[in-house]
Amino acid sequence: MMRRKQDTSFRVEAATELMPFLLSKLGGMTRTSVKQLLSQRRVTVNAGIQTRHDTPLKAGDMINILQGRGNVELRHPKLRIIYEDDALIVVEKKNGLLTVPYNPKSSEMTVLSILKDYVKKQSRKANVYVVHRLDRETSGVLVFAKSPELQEYMRTYWRQLVSKRTYVALVEGILEKKEGIITSWLTEDQQTLMVYSSQTDNGGQKAITHYKVVKESAMPSAEQDLATEYSLVELNLETGRTNQIRVHMQSIGHPVVGDRKYGNGNESSPVDRLCLHAKVLEFIHPMTEKKVRFEAAAPKEMLRMFNSSL
Repeated sequence: MMRRKQDTSFRVEAATELMPFLLSKLGGMTRTSVKQLLSQRRVTVNAGIQTRHDTPLKAGDMINILQGRGNVELRHPKLRIIYEDDALIVVEKKNGLLTVPYNPKSSEMTVLSILKDYVKKQSRKANVYVVHRLDRETSGVLVFAKSPELQEYMRTYWRQLVSKRTYVALVEGILEKKEGIITSWLTEDQQTLMVYSSQTDNGGQKAITHYKVVKESAMPSAEQDLATEYSLVELNLETGRTNQIRVHMQSIGHPVVGDRKYGNGNESSPVDRLCLHAKVLEFIHPMTEKKVRFEAAAPKEMLRMFNSSL
């Protein structure tokens, strides 16, 4: 986002939240007026648009109040912008939405097509470019670049840039080991597009997943008298291979709930979706060279049996 001369800027002197900071700087404005500024996407923190009034601030942060009507707001039931600046757009994708089309001629709505329409409403020359992907049925955090040069840079140095990729999965059964590391070699059958795991190096891609059980529960099944057991697992990726988490959880006998490809599908699922969510993405911003962290809370339908949030 290009800063304009008439914009109002403030530097944060001490840790606080966005609402009290704006109230203290914008004399006479009410909380309702400040919320209106936020909803109009006219407030930026360190050049990134912010719409949440409880956004945490730290000393040294730069706050801009944009003049005029502000930016075009993205309104879509399956996509929410978490962060945006001149270089990147970070979004939260709902399950059921493809990241990119299967082929260039497809007319199916995807995250890419929605974001392309969004940026072109602001400038006809604007565009977005895919940095990484999530499966159609996986929800969570995704980042897109605003130039082909940044896309190439982030794809080339992805492993060096990314410091944390955390997922949450609802899996079948109770894990004997509550914490561990799964290491195997993954190969994909080009005809079936199924990924297979091998405990020995068979020429496939080495994949490493760190997991930790955070909740366990027994939920009564509608079709059985006995309780069906489930575990909520937090997973951190050391590598990011195709279907890595889904294949690794299947390989230890605890497939992701709702996984029709590598598990029991929705036949015995208490939730009508693939219960896999990309919760945290932390990486070095390619322009500022500072670490940034983006988070999307796990969907409520994955947590309802545990009576908690995550």
